[in-house]
Amino acid sequence: MTTPVPTKRGKKPRNAATPAAAPTGQVQSLTRGLKLLEAIAESHGSVALTELAQQSGLPNSTTHRLLTTMQQLGFVRQVGDLGYWTIGAHAFVVGSSFLQSRNLLAMVHPMLRKLMESSGETVNLAVLDLSDHQAVIIDQVQCTQLMRMSAPIGGKLPMHASGAGKAFLANLSEQQVTDLLHRKGLHHYTPHTLMSPQSLKENLAQVRKAGYAFDDEEHALGLRCVASCIYDEHGEPFAAISISGPISRITDDRVTEIGAMVIKAAKEITGEYGGRR
Repeated sequence: MTTPVPTKRGKKPRNAATPAAAPTGQVQSLTRGLKLLEAIAESHGSVALTELAQQSGLPNSTTHRLLTTMQQLGFVRQVGDLGYWTIGAHAFVVGSSFLQSRNLLAMVHPMLRKLMESSGETVNLAVLDLSDHQAVIIDQVQCTQLMRMSAPIGGKLPMHASGAGKAFLANLSEQQVTDLLHRKGLHHYTPHTLMSPQSLKENLAQVRKAGYAFDDEEHALGLRCVASCIYDEHGEPFAAISISGPISRITDDRVTEIGAMVIKAAKEITGEYGGRR
């Protein structure tokens, strides 16, 4: 009979690797897979499965199963006679999208500042989040007025009740808008929020005709917003520029003027980005 070797109090045997539990709200297998991807990237070359398992505190079998799944998706690959693991081409494809976003910010920010100076109002850059169909603010230049619009970077705007959101919606077909409304519904924000599918579709028709979207106190009382889309090389809208301010300054007479500003800016950025309408 084999007698187990006792370990010191408070310590675990050397080979007893216990993987850390995923923080609350995280999917454990996804967290583990991403940690393995990070470990491979940090190796600056290729790394053995056993080493990855040791670093992550996972059994070899679990590590291999996760790596095989990522290999099938192109995020990692095996190289050499020993079958070491290295980063796959698809990881670069996904990661390069961040570079595109970073370049977009560098390209657009001077335009946002110029628009703020010419309009006297806060200017925003939003992108379309297809995962939950909302517009997300990724950059902003606030005006110097005491009363001004201020939204956090990363803040989400409703598609049916914001300038940027309606600018995106106007590029969808009527059937796509109908399908989206069935999934998301029309949340009520103010007495001015468009609450019927028909009124929203009529408003979107006006957006297509004018070239800009107009949020007339639909998301917040006393606030108006005018927006126009930026298009990629496939003619798809992926971002929008908006100018927001209080109704006391963005009067009915100024809406068309500000609309022309965002249309011009969006067209210039679309051209610089290599996109087309």
